[in-house]
Amino acid sequence: MALFDIFKRKKETTGDKEQAVQQQEINEGFKKTKEGLFGKLARAVAGKSQVDDEVLDNLEEVLITSDVGVDTTVKIIGNIEARVARDKYMNSSELQHILREEVSALLQQSEAGRENFGLDVREGVPYVVMVVGVNGVGKTTTIGKLAAQLVREGKKVYIGAADTFRAAAIDQLQVWADRAGATMIRQEMGSDPASVAFDTLKSAVANNADVVLIDTAGRLHNKVGLMNELTKIRNVMAKVIPEAPQEVMLVLDGSTGQNAFEQARQFTEATKVNSLAITKLDGTAKGGVIIGISDQFRIPVRYIGIGEGIDQLKIFDRTEFVNALFGE
Repeated sequence: MALFDIFKRKKETTGDKEQAVQQQEINEGFKKTKEGLFGKLARAVAGKSQVDDEVLDNLEEVLITSDVGVDTTVKIIGNIEARVARDKYMNSSELQHILREEVSALLQQSEAGRENFGLDVREGVPYVVMVVGVNGVGKTTTIGKLAAQLVREGKKVYIGAADTFRAAAIDQLQVWADRAGATMIRQEMGSDPASVAFDTLKSAVANNADVVLIDTAGRLHNKVGLMNELTKIRNVMAKVIPEAPQEVMLVLDGSTGQNAFEQARQFTEATKVNSLAITKLDGTAKGGVIIGISDQFRIPVRYIGIGEGIDQLKIFDRTEFVNALFGE
């Protein structure tokens, strides 16, 4: 065997092992969601030999109570009804396979046009991510974990502490920045958030940074106040880097279920959200919220948090998620 072939096979084997480890971590992260969903699904089809109206009614209840959301549930049930009508007879044991196909198809639609799974960082200009979300969703820790991940990849990362309304938020972000090996730009509590964002981008450009992560206030605004503040930050950043922010990432707490839908609705109305990070999925059975939010808002999930560790922010992969729910 040629030396090149040996190296190639070793690399492929290593890649397979890493992929298996990643899938196992995702499986563990969605364990409660899977147990909840399929426990309900088993009861829904118990004693049934075929998919009939009663099974579909039960399935509808299962999906809604699994936080998939009413609109997305209606869509899934409608698609399954059409398949039942077309195929005339469908065994209830096939329902899991069909449900898997429908979930995968919905997630694929929300990812339309997505070039890659991670951040689209390119040489020459800092890639700016404005991170939004209410207090308590894990926004600060998500920024810290993401910064650590990027630094390990060899990226030069700057963090802007533009949540200036809480001293604790600035100090917490500093701890994460130091831990990650990122540079943080901060001002005093009560400073203008847009000023912090401006200074961060100016410094990032001057020092050839690769990625800039801008934290923003997590207060529950009225829609007008939220829109005005986020718009001001965006406009100020665009004076330094015309295309900034290239990404507005909304962080949602997956354990809040339907409340996450309302937060997504408010923030997408207030600013141009184009990616999602969903946290705290390991401690909840409400992971079905990923399906509904992806479908209803047509915004791709970029990252998922499946634990407290610095390595437990994962790039979201639709195939891994579906495998975790339905088994490979």
